[in-house]
Amino acid sequence: MKVKNAELETVCGVTSKLPHNTMPEIAFAGKSNVGKSSLINGLVNRKALARTSSSPGKTQTINYYNINKELYFVDLPGYGYAKVSKSEKEKWGVMIENYLNTSEQLRAVFLLVDIRHEASKNDKQMYEWMLEMGFYPIIIATKLDKLKRSQVQKNLKILKESLGVVKDTIVIPFSAVTKQGKDEILDLIEQICED
Repeated sequence: MKVKNAELETVCGVTSKLPHNTMPEIAFAGKSNVGKSSLINGLVNRKALARTSSSPGKTQTINYYNINKELYFVDLPGYGYAKVSKSEKEKWGVMIENYLNTSEQLRAVFLLVDIRHEASKNDKQMYEWMLEMGFYPIIIATKLDKLKRSQVQKNLKILKESLGVVKDTIVIPFSAVTKQGKDEILDLIEQICED
């Protein structure tokens, strides 16, 4: 899949009504600061379409990016350790749950997890919850460039075990710096949207 055109089309806050889209949606979920915005920017060849930040919790809304006027990338709020109040975090949880429960065009959920560490409690909860909801998330192991090549397989194994991935789960290592994994992810998205 080649991305020729990408634009932020809709931003939904806690009280917003989700848009009634007619094109396929691919959702991106992950802990605060795991690299969702960097992944989206990498996939669409733009430096700052999705706003990135070194401080966790930048994405506090559900952001819909129109890709080639054919599909949407949906950036969900980060979960986990962002320095916000408990009530804010709960609101984000409700937003994510509402989106996953009500989107009629959702084709796949990509769950981003940092390849350098074993899955956090929040990652495990999100993964298990998605499975319970009937989604089989595709795992994107981010921050690949931070590892030596010799560490990759070992870290992937630790990540899969700590997350408790079900058989045949797709796991793609990705680097926002080198763009390794980008073509594989785009090909997969194209395949999913054609089915």
